[in-house]
Amino acid sequence: MSDDVQQRIHQMVTTYPVMLFMKGTPDAPQCGFSNMAANILKDLGVQFAAFNVLSDPAVRQGIKDYADWPTIPQLYVKGEFVGGSDI
Repeated sequence: MSDDVQQRIHQMVTTYPVMLFMKGTPDAPQCGFSNMAANILKDLGVQFAAFNVLSDPAVRQGIKDYADWPTIPQLYVKGEFVGGSDI
């Protein structure tokens, strides 16, 4: 992962208290797991930022490297990776 991509990801996970990297958007998810993660946050009334990894292949791969976790979605709370729909 390039330093630029790592810096962009780090900035997102530290800027937003709750940050979801997902396929699609909260209003138009592109996979069932991303849909589940976004809906859980919405149902709990959690305000969160989201990044559509399908819009940027470098971030799509970079977020997997950043967390050393192979799947998306990935949820960060206060800069810490807390999981996705599979854990």
